[in-house]
Amino acid sequence: MNLFLEISSIIIIATILGFLMKLLRQPLMVGYVLAGILIGPHVLNVMHGQAQLEVFSKIGITVLLFILGLKLNPVVIREVGKVSLVTGLGQIIITTFFGFLLAIGIGMDSISAVYVAVALTFSSTIIVLKLLTDKGDLHRLYGKIAIGFLLVQDIVATFILIFISSFATAGNQNIFFLIVSLIVKGLILFIFLYFASKYIIPFLSKFSASSKELLFLFSMTWGLGLASLFYVFGFSTESGALIAGVTLSMSPFAYQIGARLKSLRDFFIVIFFVLLGYQIQLDTVVQMLVPLLVFSLYVLIGNPIIMIVLMHILGYKRKTGFLVGVAIAQISEFSLIFVAMGQTLGYLNGNIVSLVTMIGLITIAGSSYMVIYSEKIYSFVWPLLKRLEFRKKSNIEDNAAQEEQYEAILFGYDKVGHDFIQAFEKLGLRYVVVDYNPHMIPLIEQEKVPYRFGDAEDPEFLRELNLSKVKMVVSTIPDFKVNLLITKQLKEENPQAIPIVLSHQISHADELYKAGAIYVLMPHYLGAQYASNMIVRIGLDREAFKEEREKHRERLAKRTVTETDSF
Repeated sequence: MNLFLEISSIIIIATILGFLMKLLRQPLMVGYVLAGILIGPHVLNVMHGQAQLEVFSKIGITVLLFILGLKLNPVVIREVGKVSLVTGLGQIIITTFFGFLLAIGIGMDSISAVYVAVALTFSSTIIVLKLLTDKGDLHRLYGKIAIGFLLVQDIVATFILIFISSFATAGNQNIFFLIVSLIVKGLILFIFLYFASKYIIPFLSKFSASSKELLFLFSMTWGLGLASLFYVFGFSTESGALIAGVTLSMSPFAYQIGARLKSLRDFFIVIFFVLLGYQIQLDTVVQMLVPLLVFSLYVLIGNPIIMIVLMHILGYKRKTGFLVGVAIAQISEFSLIFVAMGQTLGYLNGNIVSLVTMIGLITIAGSSYMVIYSEKIYSFVWPLLKRLEFRKKSNIEDNAAQEEQYEAILFGYDKVGHDFIQAFEKLGLRYVVVDYNPHMIPLIEQEKVPYRFGDAEDPEFLRELNLSKVKMVVSTIPDFKVNLLITKQLKEENPQAIPIVLSHQISHADELYKAGAIYVLMPHYLGAQYASNMIVRIGLDREAFKEEREKHRERLAKRTVTETDSF
């Protein structure tokens, strides 16, 4: 069977299992691994070009980690607060310690025990984000804590990747020489990345953002190029991809870059997880059934308990700790990458990789149902959770944490956005501007207006804005399809909100009204109506018209400056 037929078979089988996972309300990742087991030598035995497919798998990992790095904005990391830092580091230390003891107690050697313990520590950012988004809890207190917690984990994971890859390539080098060499190489890369991030990347990203295709190519070039550079310097391509994402994370175009790469990531990452499933040795898994069950229960039950205790120490209620703990009760794609890397470097055998992969399947599936039915589960287990509390009273109440929420959203700042911002401010509304024009970002930042750079045509981006809480949405975007999507999305998530959108055609305005728009802005009609009312109001008073002319010229002068600065 040639490579084309193998890839086709993989995609077909993965798709069929993907449909099944969707029906079972499971992450597609589970279906991909099961597809790997199905096409493996123990069942259908349809894959033989493993070496070629590993190249695709490597690209998938690189793109996955690059996108993950895009979310590690240092500014955001500073904002996650004490609770995310304490729970993130605390959980890593505690879970690794007891996981190591479990592994040693089961009979593993020390190196395998360390790898397994670390693999059990990290939770899946992708899966948690997906589950919280689907449930609509991304903006709740526990959702914010969970995301901050995962950011801390991702930072630690980055350093672990760099550390392992550096010492793995050291061979028999003197440890002192190795450390010095590592520091020198790190400084060289740091200096390069500092100047590139300050002087090169902002210019290139802004220039390429005007074209979707060029933005895609630039981001791929930077991600793969930096991964290759790290490899040349003796680090891993995985760490290079992560750092490449971090260097772009502060760019206003970071979200759009991630959005452009998601489809590519989704395709290649299928191959990675299929290969993991392919490498699972079913006979070995049967022999290691006891360790499999022990470690899976440790992650599914132990991790939430650790989180509940840590959250209680920080003064949060048991329910908040429970919801956070349930959300992170699975091992991550990083855990699978980590053990696969250990096998490549010769530290682990296939049995350990198979074991961790099966733990991933069980915990991802289990935690998904736990998150979906978390409220019902909590109603049964809360009396037991009360026994974990040793403080008399919590210092932090769940409802005391005020979620950052916008009451008004303006889509499109160009030309007329300033007028709507003034209206929001007069009404005392907390607002945010959403704009997709890269040339407008410097002006928006200069005027210190809160903003999000993103494509309003992307439904996933609209869901991230949490439309269910806004009171008013104004769109000055001239695209009818985009305004129709915004109107329908708002009606679905928040029927009580006030959507005001723009249209240049009567037929389009009629459709927008039918879709749920409260008011449709039609510039030509509004302009004619304003002018006619002005004529009726002023009559034949020439001096009054001159006053209106001067006011109009002042406004035009401001708009001219805005339009000039935006290009």
